[in-house]
Amino acid sequence: MAVGRPAIGLDLGGTKILAVVISPEGRLLGRAGHPTPHSGRSALLGAMAGAVREAAAAAGVNVWETAGIGIGAPGPTDPEAGVLLEPPNLPLDCHNLPLRDLLQPELAARIEVENDANVAALGEHRFGAGRGVADMVYITVSTGIGGGLLTGGRLLRGAGFTAGEIGHMAVAPDGHDICGCGRIGCWEAVCSGTAIARQAREAVLAGRAPGLLARVGGDPAKLTPAEVTGAAAQGDPAARAIVDRVVTYNGVGLMNLLHLLSPGMIVIGGGLTHAWDALVAPAIAWAQAHALRRPAAACRMVRAELGDLVGGMGAAALLSDGAPD
Repeated sequence: MAVGRPAIGLDLGGTKILAVVISPEGRLLGRAGHPTPHSGRSALLGAMAGAVREAAAAAGVNVWETAGIGIGAPGPTDPEAGVLLEPPNLPLDCHNLPLRDLLQPELAARIEVENDANVAALGEHRFGAGRGVADMVYITVSTGIGGGLLTGGRLLRGAGFTAGEIGHMAVAPDGHDICGCGRIGCWEAVCSGTAIARQAREAVLAGRAPGLLARVGGDPAKLTPAEVTGAAAQGDPAARAIVDRVVTYNGVGLMNLLHLLSPGMIVIGGGLTHAWDALVAPAIAWAQAHALRRPAAACRMVRAELGDLVGGMGAAALLSDGAPD
């Protein structure tokens, strides 16, 4: 971003919109949020513009005085054209949405658009756990699994702007885990929060997990990753089997990243990091034990630092990611 000027980052999600204003060194100056409207593109654009203006007002700046606005958007994007292509959790008329062209005249500021997992990676690299690391992988493990890649300090986007679809790496292609993308054995299909809850329900319905069923009062719909990891910690055999499987395949995924990219750091964020000791730390140990020695020794695997600000701060960092001021 331009020296001395703050930047605005807008994190567009399926349930909420968060806008932040940050200083060049990453200090939070102002923020504003809105629920994400699902009544069409006009309402969505209005809510985005409103959040930007409110965050700027909270920071005591005018939008046009900033280095610009970075937008982290869900699903694939075309960052060169500033277009949101196929968001999975927004109305259909938001597909192929030219965010830059529609918002730039209204907000009178430079606008950059990027996939939300990529901006989260950029946020942790510039302002969080990955500061000073040239080659970094960011992973978010929550409802799904996503990620972003940086090489030489720059985002790796790929020829079709889809590099970093970590959740769709196949870790168990011979299994029965069907991903939302329709393929079998994706990392997301085995190890995400959604996948853990699904495996628990399958065990209950097959009669293999009476302890889990009793734990949620006989209602399988109440099974969550927290229930599964809690039951495993108390010695429930069905829950322990699920956790052990998830740990192993998390380890496989991490090992594959070590072998493919040899990063200096893998930063792991998302909701399931609340179960770090149960699901993440043992997976890191598995990967370090099974990976080739040199890439394993060269990489640190650590917890993300920015929490729910990661998307907004990363979006703001787009203003300094190689594009001219």
